[in-house]
Amino acid sequence: MRLKQEDTLLNNNTNNLYVSEIPVDKQKLAAPIKSVVDKFQLLPEFLKVRGLVKQHLDSFNYFVNTGIKKVVSANDRIVSYIDPGIYLRFSDVRIGNPSMTTYEKINPHTCRLADMTYAAPIFADIEYVQESHGQRTRLEKKNVVMGRMPIMLRSCRCVLYGKDEAELARLGECPLDPGGYFIINGAEKVIPIREQLAKNRIIIDADNKGNIMASVTSISETIKSQTVIQMDKEKIYLLLNQFVKKIPIMVVMKAMGMESDQEVMQMVGADPCYSALLLPSMEECARIGIYTQEQALAYLDTKKTQERGAFLILRDIFLANVPVRCNNFRPKCLYVAVMLRRMMEATLNKHAIDDKDYVGNKHLELSGQLISLLFEDLFKKTIKKVGDNIDKALAVISRSRALDPSRHTSTRPSYRCLTQTRRDMYGIRQKYEKKH
Repeated sequence: MRLKQEDTLLNNNTNNLYVSEIPVDKQKLAAPIKSVVDKFQLLPEFLKVRGLVKQHLDSFNYFVNTGIKKVVSANDRIVSYIDPGIYLRFSDVRIGNPSMTTYEKINPHTCRLADMTYAAPIFADIEYVQESHGQRTRLEKKNVVMGRMPIMLRSCRCVLYGKDEAELARLGECPLDPGGYFIINGAEKVIPIREQLAKNRIIIDADNKGNIMASVTSISETIKSQTVIQMDKEKIYLLLNQFVKKIPIMVVMKAMGMESDQEVMQMVGADPCYSALLLPSMEECARIGIYTQEQALAYLDTKKTQERGAFLILRDIFLANVPVRCNNFRPKCLYVAVMLRRMMEATLNKHAIDDKDYVGNKHLELSGQLISLLFEDLFKKTIKKVGDNIDKALAVISRSRALDPSRHTSTRPSYRCLTQTRRDMYGIRQKYEKKH
């Protein structure tokens, strides 16, 4: 009996030795999977690791931790038009834990049963100048409640985040529920993925009349704008909402400091075909009598539609995705030269026109990005309302109490539920697209 046990152990050790010595083809393991059947076997493992809503959770987590801070920091200062010495500044912003009021915590199951919104307060740290009887004092306030934000289930701000099955069962939740949705007035709401044209990307297209144009939808932390450069009757013009009508592109280049026509040609390209297509625009600029940057800026000041000067429009709104540092417009001029070159290539070869349905020209907007657009719109409305209230208070000659700008920050009606209905999201998006 003892010999049989020793033989069995010896055989097991031999088998283990044989298994370890089996050669492994690493190239075969790393080779791409071509068979559909083999690919389908990977689907359950992918769902275990990633799931179907992880992209929404990551997008919302980024907005909560980073995106909301960027939106507020880009519009952090409210200055009175009547007295620039009176201001209010947001130094920090964060989202608290889900609660019914400011500190009374709630969970998703309670919100479903009570027809409530699963939301959390938005806290901000502010500093401001208080005026009383001609004396001004700089004060600070912490944890000022600006409004409330609906919270996505299973996100980093949700009470279900990181809970095991026993804790989920105690909270009345199913362990298999992946989350990724909101609870608004007791109903579960989902924000679908939206497909849009890529932002900050040059798109070459043709209008209804067959004119070639290059468009860029620019998005930065401070502003959104759309820039269109169009070729009409062999001449190239800039279309921007801040100007009354089409502006010759060479006037724009001279306004940004490119006074030499030869330098502009070198930026676009040395091919004689490009020079021939750009020549009519140069002749039009000379016909108007614009040769220097000062003359170009003076010409643009007569064409603008707002109080902001032409120099500021070119610096901040025109191609907002290309920053201008220390009033150096050269990077923006190079970007315009690339747009002109691609337009001329499309003029010479119609196959160079971009396909808008191509996946490389598309952009998928997830929950966090859509909420960020809505939050930015509401936040700008709120700070405008706060600024108007401060100016109204300053306009009163006899004030019975001290001017405290922090009292005007509690404009909660502006912060309605950010995901109350899908119609709000689509409405703001349609307004933006019509405006630009």
